[in-house]
Amino acid sequence: MGLRSMEWDEWIELDNRFMEFHAIKKARIEERGELCCRTAPEAYEAAVELLEELADYLPQRYPTLYTRTATHLTNLHTKETFTLTAPLPEDPMRTIGLLVQDDIAIMLERPDGQYYLLAGSILLAGFWRLRDKFGMPLSEIHTSGDVPGFKEKLEKGMMNFFRRIQPAQPVLRNNYFLQVDDELAWSNSIGSEDFDAKDVGGQKQVEGWSSAEKNKAIEHHFFRSERQSLRRLPKSGGVVFTIRTYFEPVTKIAKEKGVPGRLANGVRSWGEDTARYKGRDRYEAVLLEYLDRCHREQVERGEVSEEVWVEEQSGKYPF
Repeated sequence: MGLRSMEWDEWIELDNRFMEFHAIKKARIEERGELCCRTAPEAYEAAVELLEELADYLPQRYPTLYTRTATHLTNLHTKETFTLTAPLPEDPMRTIGLLVQDDIAIMLERPDGQYYLLAGSILLAGFWRLRDKFGMPLSEIHTSGDVPGFKEKLEKGMMNFFRRIQPAQPVLRNNYFLQVDDELAWSNSIGSEDFDAKDVGGQKQVEGWSSAEKNKAIEHHFFRSERQSLRRLPKSGGVVFTIRTYFEPVTKIAKEKGVPGRLANGVRSWGEDTARYKGRDRYEAVLLEYLDRCHREQVERGEVSEEVWVEEQSGKYPF
């Protein structure tokens, strides 16, 4: 799972793209409503608890951006004020979605011992939809998305981890994808966000990488990395899953010293199942040619030592 311990002041990260993210989120909440933000009745107390936790955390971590009273939390930059006391005027997950750049989900344990996705503000996920996963147990969320190696390598450890995680022991992990369009909220290159899965010829057809145009120009290639945190809420026992997306053009990150060679190495290292899951055949020819050329240029300029670069490779990028 690639987990590492999280310091408390690392829980929520904000940057200079906050207003851009906020505008997209606000528009999607208004346009799509429960398709993106939803709380099951049994998860309402956990969602309110999470809202209260954020209302405590954000003014302390970002005192120039947030301020609160006993009843309200205000974002000083957007001039929005949010009610914190009952009765709340809207689903707490909608409010939560506007407070931070992260997407956030809450998993709750049911009597069968499994954790279910029962509250979410999933507005910028790119490749998956809350309405498809809402109410699913943790294992089905991953198997329905064809996550490589989940049953064989990850399921048992992940289930045990969810049962053990404590409020004072939050963790972080990161992943990355490539995308061949510039849409942060939903990658339209894999099809419309409003597709309906149908049975055709006895098989369920869904949108996916097979719909994407192959080998688009490098200007259409984007690097998408998710910084994910997991922590347990102390009162409700719900497990909060935050997903902070970083989204940059490949042509921009390839200017960073050492990045082109490391990223090319990472993409080449994927096994067949991971390559299929991440749609590599749709972009690898153009992407790898570009990254290899950028890497050679960095070596020629003396910015990267070919020998040191080869020795340092672990077959994993960026984490």
